[in-house]
Amino acid sequence: MIKSQVGVEFAVKDPVLVEWVNTQDHLDGKIHPPFDEAQVLHEIKHHLPAQSALKDFIHHNSLHAYQHLKFYAAIFKAAKIFGYQVTLQLQEFRQLYKNGRIREDVLDRIIEDKKGATQVAQWKEKLIAAPYDTSTIPRINRLRAHWKSQFHLDLDTLVQPLLFRVLCSYLDQGISLWKFPGSAAGFLPALQKLERNGFTSFFKTQTARNFLLQDNLDISDLLHKVVGDQRYYEQYLFDQQFSHQGWSGIVSAIEDKPEALLDNRKISLRELIIFELLLEIDALEAQLGKGWQPLCTRVSMPPQNLFAEVESTELQEVFSLWQDAFEWDYYDGVLAGIAQGKEKIQQPPTGKSFQAVFCIDERECSLRRHIESIDPHCETLGAPGFFGVEFFFQPENGQFYEKLCPAPVTPAYLIKESGASTHRKHVLLYSNKTHTLLPGFAITLTLGFWAAVQTFLTLFRPKMSPAISNAFAHMNDDAELSIENKSPEDRENGLQIGFTVEEMTTRVEGQLRGMGLIKNFAPIVYIIAHGSSSANNPHHGAHDCGACSGRPGSVNARVFAAMANHPEVRARLHAKGIDIPAETQFVGGMHDTAADEMGYFDVRLLTAENFGLHRKNAAAFEKALDLNAKERSRRFASINSKMRIDKIRKAIKDRSVSLFEPRPELGHGTNTLCIVGRRDLTKGLFLDRRAFLNSYDYRTDREGKLLPGIMRPLGPVCGGINLEYYFSRVDNYKLGAGTKLPHNVMGLFGVANSSDGDLRPGLPVQMIEVHDPVRLLIIVEHFPEVVLKTIQSSPEMYEWFINEWVHLVAVNPETNQFYYFKAGAFAPYPLLTQHTAVVQDFHTLIETANEMETNQIADATQENLPVFTLN
Repeated sequence: MIKSQVGVEFAVKDPVLVEWVNTQDHLDGKIHPPFDEAQVLHEIKHHLPAQSALKDFIHHNSLHAYQHLKFYAAIFKAAKIFGYQVTLQLQEFRQLYKNGRIREDVLDRIIEDKKGATQVAQWKEKLIAAPYDTSTIPRINRLRAHWKSQFHLDLDTLVQPLLFRVLCSYLDQGISLWKFPGSAAGFLPALQKLERNGFTSFFKTQTARNFLLQDNLDISDLLHKVVGDQRYYEQYLFDQQFSHQGWSGIVSAIEDKPEALLDNRKISLRELIIFELLLEIDALEAQLGKGWQPLCTRVSMPPQNLFAEVESTELQEVFSLWQDAFEWDYYDGVLAGIAQGKEKIQQPPTGKSFQAVFCIDERECSLRRHIESIDPHCETLGAPGFFGVEFFFQPENGQFYEKLCPAPVTPAYLIKESGASTHRKHVLLYSNKTHTLLPGFAITLTLGFWAAVQTFLTLFRPKMSPAISNAFAHMNDDAELSIENKSPEDRENGLQIGFTVEEMTTRVEGQLRGMGLIKNFAPIVYIIAHGSSSANNPHHGAHDCGACSGRPGSVNARVFAAMANHPEVRARLHAKGIDIPAETQFVGGMHDTAADEMGYFDVRLLTAENFGLHRKNAAAFEKALDLNAKERSRRFASINSKMRIDKIRKAIKDRSVSLFEPRPELGHGTNTLCIVGRRDLTKGLFLDRRAFLNSYDYRTDREGKLLPGIMRPLGPVCGGINLEYYFSRVDNYKLGAGTKLPHNVMGLFGVANSSDGDLRPGLPVQMIEVHDPVRLLIIVEHFPEVVLKTIQSSPEMYEWFINEWVHLVAVNPETNQFYYFKAGAFAPYPLLTQHTAVVQDFHTLIETANEMETNQIADATQENLPVFTLN
């Protein structure tokens, strides 16, 4: 094994290369193997952002390249290499401690556990008062910085504007009227075709043009011209590509998954690098003349190992202690609330008015609490929002298939929509004719003035329009769906249209058993998906259902309900021990989490008796939505939580359709918990919309056979959401998208500041400003030995827990004792918090919340509240 120039080990098998390594004279005394283009490209791609196009906004760990390391080792290494801020600032931690957001007893325990009882006072003084130099000089870009220091050239300014514009034009998904010429052949062939046949050139000099028109263009040839010494090639490419990690990241993502774009483009990171090197050669020759010398002629530093081990420092220890204390201050209160609640558990009534299955999304946590308070006889459950039915969906007259299942899943099924009696509204102004010369001029003079008047009016009277992302418009609720497959020949483009009865039975059984819902069915079982309506919001996919690839889950809810109502499916479920009464009917629905509105599907199929029950249930849901809107209102400075509740509800809806509202909702902001267990664990607890709630009943799965299927997605899905919010919060400039106010949509696939900026990965500040950057705590109700066996059953799942990217606590369902997973084993966790507050009046809690605040941040006026028990 030898190490590449940036420190990644790989095997050397070629005897010629082995001889070269053993005999080569190295000026700096280190082994530098010949430049391996494929290996270097692989390394760069591994570290680039993995965010795909906006249409499939799937949350992920922003530092996925380091997930094989322990959390703190990983984040501090990334900070040293790339200059990221990976925790809150030191002064922020100290202010949290001063404000009481980090309790002294929690801080003392954290220090004692890590440093020993005798060191508590000494380390506490360091955390609270010791001066530290928190500045850092990243390893990245030290080599390319020589263009400025030695050649007095800002190569990025000379190259990147044209580079980004060409990339955006090539990848464009519909902003332009014309496709990039020759795009079907691939990025580099298209550039070569344009260069040969165009009236102008991409370049100012003939040298770069000649390189582009060569056959078999090679990166190493271009690097020889730009850099000169192959010992620096790898480091130079890392510096170059991470000077615009957003554009490089999207190219890498599209190369790996061309379906990331609806209108596919062939492009690779190698082609991007070649074109950028050609632009650099052109800029250097234009600025310095034909006799310019490569970079290495003025570089005195030896090649740098970017990924060399990072030395541990006292400051890193200080940050890790503060981070642990910040996290456990909240976790301990949550566990105390659960412990206190379990002591008061009463057996639910045997007769249930209805059951409602929601997505596990933490935004449904509050709605479940409210509907349970309004109708104590109902039962709510949680499951991933695709409800176990994975497929592509084709809307009527739709040109493309839409994926409605988690990102790692590749469906083999297609659901088609047909027979809609209504069609989507269109506005004449939204036409590609506005981009043409004469029609565009005429439309501007006529419809343009009326559009300006309408835009002005929406400032005072926001309303839904075709320009707004309407969560309910994803599917026509009066259309037919091709749910059942009756013929093996019923296929399209390799996908089976609909599901067979056996396939439907398998999915319904798996979903019901996973939730523990196998008996005591209510007359109506609602399957409630969620989506989010918002205006002027490029990141609206991040507000929709992550389990549905960033789209509303309405189709999934309707499909599952139809499957569960199918007579043959019912008969097969009965044979498997799940006896659904004949009078029980499943109803699909959807909750618009931004507007706080609810819709229901196929209600016409209900029996007369169930229809009467549904009207009563729908009225209860409306009251719950009123309360949910009021709870959300405390986050918004533009809404007075003391107004009449109907006015609050209207104000919440207006926000979702206002073109001038940068925060239609706060998405997953504040997510902190994931609870896998019965509803009894958290029923009645005020968790401030911070918990993913996944229903699971250990009593129906005492050996934990179903638990791996439930826990396997929790790291990538819930943990991915949590970590993207975490890193976007602590470093919104480099790991987040910055403020959305100056964002321009680039080609309908990404956002950038201005027309020449880098694509912004991560989340904008308007989504993370109220978020506490803490890791996810997963709480599982089962015996610790069963949970341990479950997480060890899959290396990919185990990595999330053993490397501490998420926390894990098991609740012994018989003793109610908490066990915390650390260093490969579970150990009892003793609570510090002995009592959580009991709040009698929800309205007073919300209306006085702003009076309790200690920190105002822009529009999000209230910090997160502690855990309460609501009576």
